[in-house]
Amino acid sequence: MAVSRLRFMDRTDAGKQLAERLSGLADEDVVVLALPRGGVPVAAEIARALRAPLDVLGVRKLGAPQQPEFGVGAISEGGIRVVEPDSAVAAGLDEDAIAAVERRERRELQRRVHVYRGDRVLPELAGRTVIVVDDGLATGVTARAACRAVRRHGPARLILAVPVAPPRSVDALRAEADEVVVVHAPASLMSIGGWYDRFDQVSDDEVLEILTEVGPTDDRHPS
Repeated sequence: MAVSRLRFMDRTDAGKQLAERLSGLADEDVVVLALPRGGVPVAAEIARALRAPLDVLGVRKLGAPQQPEFGVGAISEGGIRVVEPDSAVAAGLDEDAIAAVERRERRELQRRVHVYRGDRVLPELAGRTVIVVDDGLATGVTARAACRAVRRHGPARLILAVPVAPPRSVDALRAEADEVVVVHAPASLMSIGGWYDRFDQVSDDEVLEILTEVGPTDDRHPS
């Protein structure tokens, strides 16, 4: 068994370490859903290891207009919206301002889903073990929106898997997922990228290349 390093070389390395922790699911009926774009290379390694279908789940952070990296909430396909009231107040955003941000991000979410899946729908999730994967969590609001979107499909078991996340976010997300799997849970998380030697932005082309190589093909549940 490989020993966890204090940092990840890249998202592929992070995915391989997560895959080891999820190896006990090899005999289950698993679907792996990646949060684009950074979660896709991580999720690909899990899907390979478990020989499971891989697809993407559309999510977008709702960032404050003057400080886009400061997330006040998140949206997911299926009409899910999550807002952190304290964060919205801190950013000085009322409901109208949040709605304006949501409209803009909803357009980008729809664009990305169309680019990644075209007219193809999500794999069948009902009654299956669904693993939602990202490349790391800060507040966890995006993962919360993703988990709620998956819950609507009636999975038998919902697992959230991330390479790195602070304990507070992990604990909060246990209310959304049946299990949260994490490699590193540092008490202080200044940035997700700080846990990687290489943390380049993932492009749409890279996402499509991975989906073409790994699948969303699902022979067990044909459409």
